[in-house]
Amino acid sequence: MVLLAMVPVLAAGCAIKKTSRVEPGSIPPALESTADRLIEQYNQQARAVRSLNAAVELNPVAGSAYTGVIEDYKDIRGFILAQRPSHIRMIGQAPVVKKNIFDMVSDGQTFRIFIPPKNKFVVGPADLERPARKPIENLRPQHILDAIFWKELPAGRMVLFEEFDAQPQRFYILTLVRESEGPEIARKIWFNRADLGIARMQVYASKGRLISDVRLADWQLAGDVKYPRHIWVVRPHDDYQLELRITKLTLNEDIAADRFRLEQPPGTELVRVGEPGGEDRP
Repeated sequence: MVLLAMVPVLAAGCAIKKTSRVEPGSIPPALESTADRLIEQYNQQARAVRSLNAAVELNPVAGSAYTGVIEDYKDIRGFILAQRPSHIRMIGQAPVVKKNIFDMVSDGQTFRIFIPPKNKFVVGPADLERPARKPIENLRPQHILDAIFWKELPAGRMVLFEEFDAQPQRFYILTLVRESEGPEIARKIWFNRADLGIARMQVYASKGRLISDVRLADWQLAGDVKYPRHIWVVRPHDDYQLELRITKLTLNEDIAADRFRLEQPPGTELVRVGEPGGEDRP
């Protein structure tokens, strides 16, 4: 009787069992490395790029399930100029008509944004953190600069080293720790163990606050330097994401200083943000 009673249970167990076959070679072997080798590799990559001149396709997505407002902007073409240590200019154009919908610059201290459809010229501190009513207006040139130029890992600082599996992918993670009132995560750098390439970089503010999450893919040579052609920028507290595809790229050429100059066009409305007496939003 006991054996008979077990038959349905065994049969049920067989019914829910599922076997998945993985084709040989479909998952690349995980390469081995050490923390020191990955730190040196990352720092070499960070030092390798001094300037960038790129034609890009932009897909900004503003809003989230938390705000209840999601706006999807498609098919924006644009250009990015960037020069270390802190200069960047980014222009976005509407599809087909190729008219500028924004032109923004930053020198690391101040950002300036010209928005032709609104006839507005916005000025504020580069590190401004003041949410606009529309999340897409939180897009700042400094956010893009931080995603395309990477800071070296400083010598002597604590860096943790770990493995992370997210089948079929496997990663190494370097975690930079800073000391404030106690140890805190400052940055995480992810390496895909299929090729040991940099796959993701996360930046944290105090109290574990994730302020930037950048994913990198499609690494190709530009001259003698490898650089990603597909970049996702997620800014959780600014409530927007930006997908950036590079279609044309030149690295490490001199860029004239006047190409980073953006003056207020006559007849436009000046909006100052992040200053006493300024507005909260563009």
